[in-house]
This record gives sequence, structure tokens and C-alpha cells, in this order.
Amino acid sequence: MDNRQPDISEVSLCTPIRVARLDARKPLEFDLQPDAAVRMQIARMLGLDGLRKFRFHGKLRPLGRQDWELKACLGATIVQPCAVTLDPVVTRIDEAVQRRFLAGMPEPEGLEVEMPEDDSAEPLGNAIDISTLALEALALALPAFPRADGAELPEDGTLQQAPPGETPVENTRANPFAALAGLKHKLDGTSSE
Repeated sequence: MDNRQPDISEVSLCTPIRVARLDARKPLEFDLQPDAAVRMQIARMLGLDGLRKFRFHGKLRPLGRQDWELKACLGATIVQPCAVTLDPVVTRIDEAVQRRFLAGMPEPEGLEVEMPEDDSAEPLGNAIDISTLALEALALALPAFPRADGAELPEDGTLQQAPPGETPVENTRANPFAALAGLKHKLDGTSSE
């Protein structure tokens, strides 16, 4: 059994669309709904406990003579571990996605690149990869710190959680600032007690 996480290039919901084959007079409609095996690959790639539903649908339409615009809806139901208790947290994601592929947009050069104000614009290449756009949109929409209902951090900020069936490790480490304060008092010739 392969336990490594798949790379985004290994998970494909559809083949990239060659720009030269697009009809500049009418939009191209798409509706991506991967099966359970592909959803499991996506979940592994994104570090999710599960991906129950996933749908990315919309239109790719001409924008002027050479440019293209993608407008889509992302819908997903994900399962992640709670950041506090590790209990499963189910989250529904519904996001609007918009991208513009511009033929005249210059490619970034050099090591330092300034971020454009319009983050929906991308340079138009030879193909538009709707799979990659769908997976990127999902990754960006994931909650960073999901919490189960009622899950709260202890007031002292320490966590005493462990995976199911394991005993939590006790936090016996001394506060590093208390150790620095004690050292300062020793150097000053006073006692910290």
C-alpha cells in the first residue's frame, strides 16, 4: 500500500483544455464531480480525514479577442481533525471562483515578484487546467484551525490531547521565560524566590 501523499499533478479531474481548441464565440461549460476514489486521493493530498462531496462547475467564456474568463462554483463537504480535541469536524464549503486568463499579461521575472492587486488575473498559456484551479480553490477554502462544537483551549494555553486510545503526555517542561528570569536574578546577585 502506498502511504505517500499524492502531488497536485497526480490528481486529475479532467484533462487540461488547449486554448487553441476553444471556440471564441461561445462559452465552455464544465461540471467536475469526482468519484469516491479520486475524492480519497484529494483528501490525502490535502491532509483531510475525508472529502464526502466535491463539485466544481461553471463556465469558461471568451473575454475580448484573446482572453478568457472562468466563473465557477466550488462545493465540498470535508472532514478534518479538530485543532483542539482531534475529534472529526465536518465543514461545508461553498465558494465562488473567478479567474481571468490574459494573453498580454507579462510573466513574472526575477526572484522577487510583486503581487498584483487583482489576484484573479493569470497569464494565458497554451492550456487552462481546470483540475488544478479546482484543487487550488479547495485548498485555499479549507479552515486553517477547525474546531469541534464546544472545543476550547485551556486557560493556561496547554493542550492535554492525544490520539484515541493514547494517554496524553504531561507538560512538565518549565516555562522558558521563568528560567530566563531566574538566570537574570542570579546574575544580578539576587534570588528569584
